[in-house]
Amino acid sequence: MLIKEVANRYTIIALIGQGGMADVYKAFDTILNRIVAVKVLRSKLSDDPMTLVRFQREAYAASKLSHPNIIDIYDVGEADGLHYIVMEFVRGRTLKQLVAQRGALDVPEAVAIMKQLTSAVSHAHEHHIIHRDIKPQNVLIKDDGTVKITDFGIAVANDSVQLTWNNAVMGSAHYLAPEQAQGKEPDPKIDIYSLGIVFYELLTGDVPFKGASPTEIAVQHLRSELPSCRKFNPDIPQAVENIVIRAAAKDPAERYATARDMVQDLNTCLSPARAQEAPLHLKTVTLDLKGRNEPRPKPAGTKKKALSRAKGIGMGILAGVVLFLLVLFAGSATGLLRIPGFLGYQTMPSTLGQTQDEALATLADASFDPDRVTFEYKVDDSLEKGRVISQSVNAGRVVAQDSPLVLTLSKGPSFLIPDYTGGTLEDVREDLEAHGVNVVLDVVYRGEPNTNPGIVLEQNELIPGSRVDPEEQNHMTLVISEYPSITISPELIGMDVDAAKRLLNDQGAAVITRQQYGQGTTVVRVDPPVGSVYTQEGTDSVITLYY
Repeated sequence: MLIKEVANRYTIIALIGQGGMADVYKAFDTILNRIVAVKVLRSKLSDDPMTLVRFQREAYAASKLSHPNIIDIYDVGEADGLHYIVMEFVRGRTLKQLVAQRGALDVPEAVAIMKQLTSAVSHAHEHHIIHRDIKPQNVLIKDDGTVKITDFGIAVANDSVQLTWNNAVMGSAHYLAPEQAQGKEPDPKIDIYSLGIVFYELLTGDVPFKGASPTEIAVQHLRSELPSCRKFNPDIPQAVENIVIRAAAKDPAERYATARDMVQDLNTCLSPARAQEAPLHLKTVTLDLKGRNEPRPKPAGTKKKALSRAKGIGMGILAGVVLFLLVLFAGSATGLLRIPGFLGYQTMPSTLGQTQDEALATLADASFDPDRVTFEYKVDDSLEKGRVISQSVNAGRVVAQDSPLVLTLSKGPSFLIPDYTGGTLEDVREDLEAHGVNVVLDVVYRGEPNTNPGIVLEQNELIPGSRVDPEEQNHMTLVISEYPSITISPELIGMDVDAAKRLLNDQGAAVITRQQYGQGTTVVRVDPPVGSVYTQEGTDSVITLYY
Protein backbone atom coordinates (compact mmCIF):
# COMPACT_ATOMS: atom_id res chain seq x y z
CA MET A 1 0.00 0.00 0.00
CA LEU A 2 1.37 3.39 -1.05
CA ILE A 3 1.04 5.85 1.83
CA LYS A 4 0.94 9.56 1.01
CA GLU A 5 0.01 11.02 4.39
CA VAL A 6 -0.38 9.85 7.99
CA ALA A 7 -2.91 11.31 10.45
CA ASN A 8 -3.61 14.29 8.12
CA ARG A 9 -0.36 15.78 9.41
CA TYR A 10 2.72 13.89 8.25
CA THR A 11 3.32 14.13 4.51
CA ILE A 12 5.35 11.15 3.28
CA ILE A 13 8.51 12.06 1.37
CA ALA A 14 10.19 8.68 0.86
CA LEU A 15 10.43 5.13 2.17
CA ILE A 16 13.76 4.89 3.99
CA GLY A 17 13.66 1.52 5.74
CA GLN A 18 11.80 -1.74 6.21
CA GLY A 19 11.78 -4.07 9.20
CA GLY A 20 10.06 -7.28 10.15
CA MET A 21 6.81 -5.62 11.18
CA ALA A 22 6.92 -1.99 10.07
CA ASP A 23 8.01 0.42 7.36
CA VAL A 24 9.88 3.64 8.11
CA TYR A 25 9.27 6.78 6.10
CA LYS A 26 10.90 10.16 5.89
CA ALA A 27 8.07 12.66 6.29
CA PHE A 28 7.29 16.33 6.78
CA ASP A 29 5.37 17.45 9.88
CA THR A 30 3.00 20.07 8.44
CA ILE A 31 2.16 21.51 11.87
CA LEU A 32 5.66 21.94 13.32
CA ASN A 33 7.35 22.35 9.90
CA ARG A 34 10.11 19.79 10.45
CA ILE A 35 11.38 16.58 8.91
CA VAL A 36 10.56 13.46 10.95
CA ALA A 37 10.73 9.68 10.66
CA VAL A 38 7.40 7.84 10.77
CA LYS A 39 7.33 4.13 11.57
CA VAL A 40 4.07 2.57 10.35
CA LEU A 41 2.94 -0.91 11.37
CA ARG A 42 2.05 -2.93 8.30
CA SER A 43 -1.72 -3.07 8.00
CA LYS A 44 -1.86 -6.86 7.71
CA LEU A 45 -0.15 -7.12 11.12
CA SER A 46 -2.48 -4.72 12.94
CA ASP A 47 -4.83 -7.59 13.80
CA ASP A 48 -2.02 -9.66 15.35
CA PRO A 49 -2.20 -8.94 19.11
CA MET A 50 1.42 -9.97 19.73
CA THR A 51 2.79 -7.73 16.99
CA LEU A 52 0.60 -4.83 18.09
CA VAL A 53 1.84 -5.19 21.66
CA ARG A 54 5.47 -5.16 20.46
CA PHE A 55 4.81 -2.04 18.40
CA GLN A 56 3.07 -0.24 21.24
CA ARG A 57 5.77 -1.35 23.67
CA GLU A 58 8.44 0.24 21.48
CA ALA A 59 6.63 3.56 21.63
CA TYR A 60 6.05 3.27 25.38
CA ALA A 61 9.61 2.23 26.20
CA ALA A 62 11.34 4.87 24.10
CA SER A 63 8.96 7.66 25.12
CA LYS A 64 9.91 7.14 28.79
CA LEU A 65 13.53 7.92 27.98
CA SER A 66 15.21 11.27 27.38
CA HIS A 67 18.87 10.96 26.51
CA PRO A 68 21.06 12.49 23.78
CA ASN A 69 21.96 9.00 22.50
CA ILE A 70 18.42 7.58 22.35
CA ILE A 71 16.12 8.41 19.45
CA ASP A 72 13.46 10.97 20.44
CA ILE A 73 9.80 9.98 20.16
CA TYR A 74 7.51 12.85 19.13
CA ASP A 75 4.11 11.29 18.60
CA VAL A 76 2.29 7.95 18.80
CA GLY A 77 -1.13 7.18 17.46
CA GLU A 78 -3.55 5.36 15.21
CA ALA A 79 -5.38 6.90 12.27
CA ASP A 80 -7.35 5.39 9.39
CA GLY A 81 -6.37 1.92 10.61
CA LEU A 82 -2.62 2.72 10.64
CA HIS A 83 -0.63 2.45 13.86
CA TYR A 84 2.34 4.80 13.79
CA ILE A 85 5.25 6.20 15.80
CA VAL A 86 6.73 9.57 14.88
CA MET A 87 10.34 10.04 15.86
CA GLU A 88 13.43 12.10 15.30
CA PHE A 89 14.81 11.86 11.77
CA VAL A 90 18.53 11.01 11.83
CA ARG A 91 20.59 11.80 8.77
CA GLY A 92 23.43 9.29 8.67
CA ARG A 93 23.93 5.52 8.59
CA THR A 94 23.75 2.53 10.90
CA LEU A 95 26.75 1.37 12.89
CA LYS A 96 26.59 -1.90 10.93
CA GLN A 97 26.92 0.02 7.67
CA LEU A 98 29.87 1.98 9.08
CA VAL A 99 31.74 -1.21 10.03
CA ALA A 100 30.86 -2.88 6.70
CA GLN A 101 32.32 0.08 4.81
CA ARG A 102 35.40 0.69 6.94
CA GLY A 103 36.16 -2.56 8.74
CA ALA A 104 37.79 -2.33 12.18
CA LEU A 105 37.60 1.18 13.61
CA ASP A 106 40.46 3.07 15.22
CA VAL A 107 40.57 2.31 18.93
CA PRO A 108 39.80 5.91 20.09
CA GLU A 109 36.84 6.09 17.69
CA ALA A 110 35.50 2.70 18.83
CA VAL A 111 35.83 3.76 22.49
CA ALA A 112 34.06 7.08 21.79
CA ILE A 113 31.14 5.27 20.14
CA MET A 114 30.91 2.76 23.00
CA LYS A 115 30.87 5.56 25.59
CA GLN A 116 27.77 7.03 23.97
CA LEU A 117 26.12 3.68 23.39
CA THR A 118 26.76 2.38 26.90
CA SER A 119 25.65 5.67 28.45
CA ALA A 120 22.33 5.37 26.61
CA VAL A 121 21.87 1.76 27.75
CA SER A 122 22.70 2.78 31.31
CA HIS A 123 20.01 5.49 31.14
CA ALA A 124 17.46 2.94 29.91
CA HIS A 125 18.39 0.51 32.71
CA GLU A 126 18.03 3.26 35.30
CA HIS A 127 14.48 3.72 34.04
CA HIS A 128 13.88 -0.05 34.27
CA ILE A 129 13.96 -0.65 30.51
CA ILE A 130 15.99 -3.55 29.06
CA HIS A 131 16.54 -3.16 25.31
CA ARG A 132 17.15 -6.90 24.59
CA ASP A 133 18.30 -6.35 20.99
CA ILE A 134 21.46 -4.24 21.15
CA LYS A 135 23.23 -4.64 17.80
CA PRO A 136 24.92 -2.33 15.27
CA GLN A 137 21.87 -2.47 13.01
CA ASN A 138 19.88 -0.69 15.76
CA VAL A 139 22.45 2.07 16.26
CA LEU A 140 22.44 5.15 14.04
CA ILE A 141 25.50 7.35 13.54
CA LYS A 142 24.70 10.97 12.69
CA ASP A 143 26.92 12.92 10.34
CA ASP A 144 28.48 14.69 13.34
CA GLY A 145 29.38 11.37 15.04
CA THR A 146 26.51 11.33 17.54
CA VAL A 147 25.18 7.85 18.36
CA LYS A 148 21.43 7.16 18.53
CA ILE A 149 19.91 3.87 19.73
CA THR A 150 16.68 2.87 17.99
CA ASP A 151 14.20 0.00 17.88
CA PHE A 152 12.88 -0.74 21.34
CA GLY A 153 10.42 -3.15 19.71
CA ILE A 154 11.33 -6.06 22.02
CA ALA A 155 12.40 -3.93 24.97
CA VAL A 156 10.93 -5.02 28.26
CA ALA A 157 10.35 -3.23 31.52
CA ASN A 158 11.53 -5.08 34.62
CA ASP A 159 7.97 -5.32 35.89
CA SER A 160 6.23 -6.13 32.57
CA VAL A 161 4.90 -9.42 31.28
CA GLN A 162 6.79 -11.38 28.64
CA LEU A 163 5.70 -11.26 25.02
CA THR A 164 6.04 -14.99 24.43
CA TRP A 165 5.22 -18.16 26.28
CA ASN A 166 8.08 -19.95 28.01
CA ASN A 167 10.36 -16.91 27.56
CA ALA A 168 10.96 -17.71 23.91
CA VAL A 169 14.27 -16.34 22.68
CA MET A 170 14.04 -12.92 21.08
CA GLY A 171 16.94 -10.89 19.72
CA SER A 172 19.74 -11.33 17.19
CA ALA A 173 21.88 -14.46 17.43
CA HIS A 174 25.26 -12.77 16.85
CA TYR A 175 24.79 -10.55 19.93
CA LEU A 176 22.73 -12.93 22.08
CA ALA A 177 23.69 -13.38 25.73
CA PRO A 178 24.05 -17.04 26.81
CA GLU A 179 21.19 -16.79 29.26
CA GLN A 180 18.93 -15.49 26.46
CA ALA A 181 19.73 -18.60 24.42
CA GLN A 182 18.67 -20.66 27.43
CA GLY A 183 15.33 -18.81 27.61
CA LYS A 184 15.97 -17.35 31.06
CA GLU A 185 14.27 -14.22 32.38
CA PRO A 186 15.94 -11.12 30.91
CA ASP A 187 17.80 -8.73 33.18
CA PRO A 188 20.03 -5.72 32.41
CA LYS A 189 23.12 -7.89 32.08
CA ILE A 190 21.94 -9.31 28.75
CA ASP A 191 22.35 -5.80 27.30
CA ILE A 192 25.84 -5.56 28.83
CA TYR A 193 26.82 -8.81 27.09
CA SER A 194 25.54 -7.47 23.77
CA LEU A 195 27.54 -4.28 24.32
CA GLY A 196 30.66 -6.40 24.75
CA ILE A 197 30.03 -8.20 21.44
CA VAL A 198 29.38 -4.89 19.65
CA PHE A 199 32.64 -3.48 21.08
CA TYR A 200 34.48 -6.59 19.82
CA GLU A 201 33.03 -6.01 16.33
CA LEU A 202 34.05 -2.34 16.30
CA LEU A 203 37.64 -3.27 17.23
CA THR A 204 38.02 -6.21 14.81
CA GLY A 205 35.51 -5.48 12.05
CA ASP A 206 33.61 -8.75 12.55
CA VAL A 207 31.52 -10.66 15.08
CA PRO A 208 33.32 -13.26 17.23
CA PHE A 209 30.98 -16.19 16.57
CA LYS A 210 29.55 -17.38 13.25
CA GLY A 211 27.55 -20.37 12.14
CA ALA A 212 25.22 -21.80 9.54
CA SER A 213 22.14 -21.20 11.70
CA PRO A 214 21.08 -19.09 14.70
CA THR A 215 21.18 -22.21 16.88
CA GLU A 216 24.77 -22.93 15.88
CA ILE A 217 25.75 -19.36 16.74
CA ALA A 218 23.89 -19.51 20.07
CA VAL A 219 25.75 -22.69 21.02
CA GLN A 220 29.05 -20.90 20.41
CA HIS A 221 27.97 -18.10 22.74
CA LEU A 222 27.34 -20.81 25.32
CA ARG A 223 30.45 -22.94 24.86
CA SER A 224 33.17 -21.23 22.80
CA GLU A 225 35.84 -19.00 24.27
CA LEU A 226 35.72 -15.39 23.10
CA PRO A 227 38.57 -14.79 20.60
CA SER A 228 41.19 -12.23 21.59
CA CYS A 229 40.88 -8.73 20.09
CA ARG A 230 44.62 -8.25 20.52
CA LYS A 231 45.39 -11.29 18.35
CA PHE A 232 43.62 -9.42 15.58
CA ASN A 233 45.36 -6.13 16.41
CA PRO A 234 48.20 -6.15 18.98
CA ASP A 235 48.00 -2.35 19.18
CA ILE A 236 44.69 -2.57 21.03
CA PRO A 237 45.49 -1.67 24.66
CA GLN A 238 45.02 -4.46 27.16
CA ALA A 239 42.75 -2.20 29.21
CA VAL A 240 40.42 -1.96 26.20
CA GLU A 241 40.36 -5.71 25.61
CA ASN A 242 39.67 -6.23 29.32
CA ILE A 243 36.43 -4.28 28.90
CA VAL A 244 35.35 -6.61 26.10
CA ILE A 245 36.28 -9.66 28.17
CA ARG A 246 34.33 -8.51 31.24
CA ALA A 247 31.26 -7.28 29.35
CA ALA A 248 31.03 -10.52 27.31
CA ALA A 249 31.65 -12.91 30.19
CA LYS A 250 29.51 -16.04 29.87
CA ASP A 251 28.75 -16.01 33.58
CA PRO A 252 26.55 -12.94 34.31
CA ALA A 253 28.11 -12.71 37.77
CA GLU A 254 31.47 -11.86 36.16
CA ARG A 255 30.11 -9.09 33.95
CA TYR A 256 29.87 -5.46 34.98
CA ALA A 257 27.33 -5.07 37.75
CA THR A 258 25.75 -2.15 35.86
CA ALA A 259 26.16 -0.42 32.51
CA ARG A 260 27.23 2.66 34.49
CA ASP A 261 30.27 0.69 35.74
CA MET A 262 31.13 -0.10 32.13
CA VAL A 263 30.88 3.59 31.19
CA GLN A 264 33.33 4.47 33.96
CA ASP A 265 35.76 1.83 32.69
CA LEU A 266 35.47 3.20 29.15
CA ASN A 267 36.21 6.71 30.41
CA THR A 268 39.65 5.66 31.70
CA CYS A 269 40.71 2.75 29.46
CA LEU A 270 42.95 4.94 27.26
CA SER A 271 44.58 6.85 30.10
CA PRO A 272 48.37 6.47 30.56
CA ALA A 273 47.79 5.14 34.09
CA ARG A 274 46.27 1.95 32.59
CA ALA A 275 48.86 1.45 29.85
CA GLN A 276 50.48 -1.52 31.62
CA GLU A 277 47.27 -3.21 32.75
CA ALA A 278 47.48 -7.00 33.07
CA PRO A 279 45.17 -9.28 31.03
CA LEU A 280 41.86 -10.09 32.69
CA HIS A 281 41.31 -13.80 33.30
CA LEU A 282 37.83 -15.09 34.04
CA LYS A 283 36.88 -18.60 35.07
CA THR A 284 36.14 -20.92 32.17
CA VAL A 285 32.45 -21.69 31.91
CA THR A 286 30.77 -23.85 29.28
CA LEU A 287 27.00 -24.12 29.19
CA ASP A 288 24.40 -26.05 27.29
CA LEU A 289 21.03 -24.84 26.06
CA LYS A 290 19.43 -25.94 29.33
CA GLY A 291 21.81 -23.91 31.45
CA ARG A 292 23.93 -26.72 32.90
CA ASN A 293 27.60 -25.84 33.37
CA GLU A 294 28.88 -29.11 34.82
CA PRO A 295 28.81 -32.65 33.42
CA ARG A 296 26.11 -34.88 34.80
CA PRO A 297 27.34 -37.28 37.50
CA LYS A 298 27.62 -40.85 36.31
CA PRO A 299 25.54 -43.46 38.18
CA ALA A 300 27.63 -45.19 40.84
CA GLY A 301 28.24 -48.86 39.98
CA THR A 302 29.08 -51.64 42.42
CA LYS A 303 32.35 -53.60 42.39
CA LYS A 304 30.44 -56.77 41.67
CA LYS A 305 28.84 -55.24 38.58
CA ALA A 306 32.22 -54.02 37.39
CA LEU A 307 33.70 -57.52 37.66
CA SER A 308 30.83 -59.07 35.78
CA ARG A 309 31.16 -56.50 33.03
CA ALA A 310 34.89 -57.21 32.74
CA LYS A 311 34.29 -60.87 31.91
CA GLY A 312 32.86 -60.04 28.53
CA ILE A 313 35.44 -57.43 27.57
CA GLY A 314 37.83 -59.81 25.83
CA MET A 315 35.17 -61.42 23.68
CA GLY A 316 33.52 -58.05 23.09
CA ILE A 317 36.71 -56.51 21.74
CA LEU A 318 37.28 -59.41 19.39
CA ALA A 319 33.69 -59.36 18.14
CA GLY A 320 33.83 -55.60 17.75
CA VAL A 321 36.99 -55.76 15.64
CA VAL A 322 35.48 -58.40 13.38
CA LEU A 323 32.24 -56.45 13.05
CA PHE A 324 34.13 -53.23 12.31
CA LEU A 325 36.13 -54.88 9.54
CA LEU A 326 32.98 -56.32 8.00
CA VAL A 327 31.18 -52.96 8.11
CA LEU A 328 34.27 -51.21 6.79
CA PHE A 329 34.49 -53.57 3.84
CA ALA A 330 30.77 -53.34 3.04
CA GLY A 331 30.70 -49.59 3.50
CA SER A 332 33.70 -48.94 1.31
CA ALA A 333 32.21 -51.14 -1.39
CA THR A 334 28.81 -49.38 -1.37
CA GLY A 335 29.86 -45.84 -0.49
CA LEU A 336 27.51 -45.81 2.52
CA LEU A 337 30.31 -45.60 5.08
CA ARG A 338 31.47 -42.03 5.44
CA ILE A 339 34.13 -41.35 8.04
CA PRO A 340 35.87 -37.95 8.04
CA GLY A 341 39.49 -38.36 6.95
CA PHE A 342 38.92 -41.92 5.71
CA LEU A 343 38.36 -43.22 2.20
CA GLY A 344 38.28 -39.69 0.73
CA TYR A 345 35.55 -38.23 2.93
CA GLN A 346 35.72 -35.03 4.98
CA THR A 347 33.36 -32.88 7.03
CA MET A 348 32.19 -29.85 5.09
CA PRO A 349 33.18 -26.62 6.91
CA SER A 350 31.12 -23.43 7.04
CA THR A 351 32.19 -20.63 4.71
CA LEU A 352 29.23 -18.35 5.44
CA GLY A 353 30.21 -14.71 5.75
CA GLN A 354 33.72 -15.29 4.38
CA THR A 355 35.27 -13.65 1.33
CA GLN A 356 35.90 -15.75 -1.76
CA ASP A 357 39.60 -16.16 -0.92
CA GLU A 358 38.84 -16.96 2.73
CA ALA A 359 36.25 -19.56 1.68
CA LEU A 360 38.67 -21.28 -0.70
CA ALA A 361 41.33 -21.33 2.02
CA THR A 362 38.85 -22.79 4.51
CA LEU A 363 37.90 -25.53 2.06
CA ALA A 364 41.54 -26.28 1.26
CA ASP A 365 42.35 -26.53 4.99
CA ALA A 366 39.53 -29.08 5.28
CA SER A 367 41.07 -31.08 2.40
CA PHE A 368 38.42 -30.18 -0.17
CA ASP A 369 39.40 -29.51 -3.79
CA PRO A 370 39.04 -25.76 -4.54
CA ASP A 371 38.89 -26.56 -8.27
CA ARG A 372 35.51 -28.22 -7.67
CA VAL A 373 34.05 -24.96 -6.37
CA THR A 374 31.89 -22.74 -8.58
CA PHE A 375 30.46 -19.37 -7.69
CA GLU A 376 27.09 -17.73 -8.11
CA TYR A 377 26.21 -14.15 -7.27
CA LYS A 378 23.10 -12.40 -6.01
CA VAL A 379 22.19 -9.27 -4.09
CA ASP A 380 22.01 -9.46 -0.32
CA ASP A 381 21.05 -6.73 2.13
CA SER A 382 22.83 -8.23 5.14
CA LEU A 383 26.29 -9.10 3.80
CA GLU A 384 28.77 -6.83 2.07
CA LYS A 385 29.84 -7.47 -1.50
CA GLY A 386 32.00 -10.57 -1.99
CA ARG A 387 30.88 -12.43 1.17
CA VAL A 388 29.44 -15.96 1.07
CA ILE A 389 25.66 -15.99 1.48
CA SER A 390 25.08 -19.73 1.16
CA GLN A 391 26.74 -22.98 0.18
CA SER A 392 25.16 -25.86 -1.72
CA VAL A 393 26.45 -28.46 0.79
CA ASN A 394 25.55 -27.62 4.37
CA ALA A 395 28.32 -27.37 6.93
CA GLY A 396 28.71 -30.49 9.06
CA ARG A 397 27.86 -32.97 6.30
CA VAL A 398 30.42 -35.67 5.58
CA VAL A 399 30.98 -35.77 1.81
CA ALA A 400 33.62 -36.81 -0.69
CA GLN A 401 36.58 -34.44 -0.93
CA ASP A 402 36.03 -34.01 -4.66
CA SER A 403 32.31 -33.20 -4.32
CA PRO A 404 31.18 -30.21 -6.39
CA LEU A 405 30.27 -27.16 -4.29
CA VAL A 406 28.45 -23.98 -5.24
CA LEU A 407 29.12 -20.89 -3.14
CA THR A 408 26.72 -17.98 -3.54
CA LEU A 409 28.44 -14.62 -3.04
CA SER A 410 26.83 -11.31 -2.22
CA LYS A 411 26.75 -8.74 -5.02
CA GLY A 412 26.11 -6.11 -2.39
CA PRO A 413 22.79 -4.66 -1.24
CA SER A 414 19.70 -4.35 -3.37
CA PHE A 415 18.37 -0.91 -4.25
CA LEU A 416 15.28 0.32 -2.43
CA ILE A 417 13.07 2.08 -4.98
CA PRO A 418 12.04 5.49 -3.59
CA ASP A 419 8.79 7.33 -4.25
CA TYR A 420 9.70 9.65 -7.13
CA THR A 421 6.28 11.24 -7.51
CA GLY A 422 6.38 14.98 -6.99
CA GLY A 423 10.02 15.21 -8.11
CA THR A 424 11.40 15.97 -11.54
CA LEU A 425 12.44 13.62 -14.30
CA GLU A 426 15.99 14.95 -14.01
CA ASP A 427 15.99 14.12 -10.27
CA VAL A 428 15.01 10.52 -11.05
CA ARG A 429 17.75 10.12 -13.63
CA GLU A 430 20.40 11.62 -11.34
CA ASP A 431 19.38 9.38 -8.41
CA LEU A 432 19.47 6.18 -10.46
CA GLU A 433 22.81 7.14 -11.99
CA ALA A 434 24.29 8.07 -8.60
CA HIS A 435 23.40 4.63 -7.22
CA GLY A 436 24.47 2.75 -10.36
CA VAL A 437 21.00 1.28 -10.90
CA ASN A 438 20.22 -0.14 -14.33
CA VAL A 439 16.68 1.10 -14.98
CA VAL A 440 15.25 1.88 -18.40
CA LEU A 441 12.81 4.79 -18.05
CA ASP A 442 9.69 4.74 -20.21
CA VAL A 443 8.37 8.30 -20.13
CA VAL A 444 4.77 9.26 -20.87
CA TYR A 445 3.73 12.92 -20.93
CA ARG A 446 0.37 14.19 -19.77
CA GLY A 447 -1.04 17.67 -19.53
CA GLU A 448 -1.82 18.46 -15.90
CA PRO A 449 -3.66 21.59 -14.73
CA ASN A 450 -1.94 23.79 -12.15
CA THR A 451 1.29 21.77 -12.38
CA ASN A 452 4.65 22.82 -13.73
CA PRO A 453 6.00 20.74 -16.62
CA GLY A 454 8.54 18.00 -15.89
CA ILE A 455 6.99 16.78 -12.61
CA VAL A 456 6.56 13.03 -11.98
CA LEU A 457 2.81 12.40 -11.69
CA GLU A 458 2.79 8.58 -11.59
CA GLN A 459 5.36 5.81 -11.12
CA ASN A 460 4.59 2.33 -12.47
CA GLU A 461 6.29 -1.11 -12.67
CA LEU A 462 8.89 -0.33 -9.97
CA ILE A 463 6.69 0.91 -7.16
CA PRO A 464 8.07 2.65 -4.04
CA GLY A 465 9.41 0.19 -1.48
CA SER A 466 10.30 -2.53 -3.97
CA ARG A 467 13.89 -3.76 -4.13
CA VAL A 468 15.87 -4.51 -7.27
CA ASP A 469 19.26 -5.86 -8.24
CA PRO A 470 21.12 -2.68 -9.33
CA GLU A 471 22.97 -4.60 -12.07
CA GLU A 472 19.93 -6.24 -13.66
CA GLN A 473 17.96 -4.24 -16.19
CA ASN A 474 14.53 -3.15 -15.00
CA HIS A 475 11.85 -0.96 -16.55
CA MET A 476 9.94 1.84 -14.89
CA THR A 477 7.22 3.97 -16.47
CA LEU A 478 6.96 7.59 -15.37
CA VAL A 479 4.05 9.85 -16.21
CA ILE A 480 5.48 13.37 -16.53
CA SER A 481 3.49 16.59 -16.51
CA GLU A 482 3.51 18.96 -19.44
CA TYR A 483 1.63 22.12 -20.29
CA PRO A 484 -1.98 21.14 -21.03
CA SER A 485 -3.31 21.68 -24.54
CA ILE A 486 -6.92 22.78 -24.97
CA THR A 487 -9.05 22.90 -28.11
CA ILE A 488 -11.15 26.05 -27.99
CA SER A 489 -14.69 24.66 -28.09
CA PRO A 490 -17.57 26.38 -29.93
CA GLU A 491 -19.70 25.62 -26.87
CA LEU A 492 -17.99 28.53 -25.12
CA ILE A 493 -19.90 30.96 -27.32
CA GLY A 494 -23.17 31.74 -25.61
CA MET A 495 -22.09 30.50 -22.16
CA ASP A 496 -22.15 32.67 -19.07
CA VAL A 497 -18.70 34.27 -18.88
CA ASP A 498 -18.05 33.10 -15.28
CA ALA A 499 -19.08 29.52 -16.12
CA ALA A 500 -16.84 29.54 -19.22
CA LYS A 501 -13.92 30.86 -17.17
CA ARG A 502 -14.35 28.11 -14.57
CA LEU A 503 -14.49 25.47 -17.31
CA LEU A 504 -11.24 26.65 -18.84
CA ASN A 505 -9.55 27.05 -15.45
CA ASP A 506 -10.42 23.45 -14.63
CA GLN A 507 -8.59 22.41 -17.81
CA GLY A 508 -5.46 24.27 -16.66
CA ALA A 509 -5.81 27.46 -18.69
CA ALA A 510 -5.28 31.00 -17.44
CA VAL A 511 -8.29 33.17 -18.38
CA ILE A 512 -9.03 36.90 -18.48
CA THR A 513 -12.34 38.52 -19.37
CA ARG A 514 -13.13 41.69 -21.34
CA GLN A 515 -16.53 43.40 -21.48
CA GLN A 516 -17.16 44.89 -24.91
CA TYR A 517 -20.82 44.56 -25.83
CA GLY A 518 -23.34 46.14 -23.46
CA GLN A 519 -24.24 44.93 -19.97
CA GLY A 520 -24.72 41.21 -20.62
CA THR A 521 -22.58 38.31 -19.29
CA THR A 522 -22.72 36.02 -22.33
CA VAL A 523 -19.51 35.06 -24.13
CA VAL A 524 -19.58 36.37 -27.69
CA ARG A 525 -15.94 35.92 -28.78
CA VAL A 526 -12.83 33.98 -27.71
CA ASP A 527 -9.16 34.69 -28.33
CA PRO A 528 -7.58 32.40 -29.57
CA PRO A 529 -10.64 31.73 -31.77
CA VAL A 530 -12.91 28.71 -31.67
CA GLY A 531 -11.23 25.61 -33.13
CA SER A 532 -7.71 26.66 -32.14
CA VAL A 533 -5.44 24.43 -30.05
CA TYR A 534 -4.20 26.44 -27.08
CA THR A 535 -1.22 25.41 -24.92
CA GLN A 536 -0.84 26.93 -21.47
CA GLU A 537 2.82 27.97 -21.18
CA GLY A 538 3.24 30.02 -18.03
CA THR A 539 1.42 33.03 -16.63
CA ASP A 540 2.03 35.19 -19.71
CA SER A 541 -0.18 32.91 -21.78
CA VAL A 542 -3.95 33.49 -21.42
CA ILE A 543 -7.30 32.88 -23.07
CA THR A 544 -9.43 36.00 -23.39
CA LEU A 545 -13.23 35.80 -23.14
CA TYR A 546 -15.18 38.73 -24.58
CA TYR A 547 -18.73 39.28 -23.35
